[in-house]
Amino acid sequence: MKTHLLAVAAIAIASTAAVSTPPAEAQARRSQHQVCENVRVKQINSKDDNRLIGTGVGAVAGGLIGNQVGGGKGKTLATVAGAVGGGYAGNRIQKSHQDKNASYTTERRCRWVDD
Repeated sequence: MKTHLLAVAAIAIASTAAVSTPPAEAQARRSQHQVCENVRVKQINSKDDNRLIGTGVGAVAGGLIGNQVGGGKGKTLATVAGAVGGGYAGNRIQKSHQDKNASYTTERRCRWVDD
């Protein structure tokens, strides 16, 4: 009976010692505090996140228009410039349409910072 009581007492003392010592992570965070902020997150509801369709259509249209200008090497330069400019314009136009159709959510993000 005495050995049973001694064993229970030893377990009780050991478990209190284990509970009272905070883990190393908690000790390290004593000189830190948590900073949280609400962040607005945009979710694009499109299958073409890279706007490849708008860029491609714009480049083709710009190239066709540029091809109508100039002659000789100037015509080639105008075609390339039209394709580049049209590709950029098409990309921006598609981005504008995607932004109008995007949904926005607010997420809470937290991080630990040093004191």
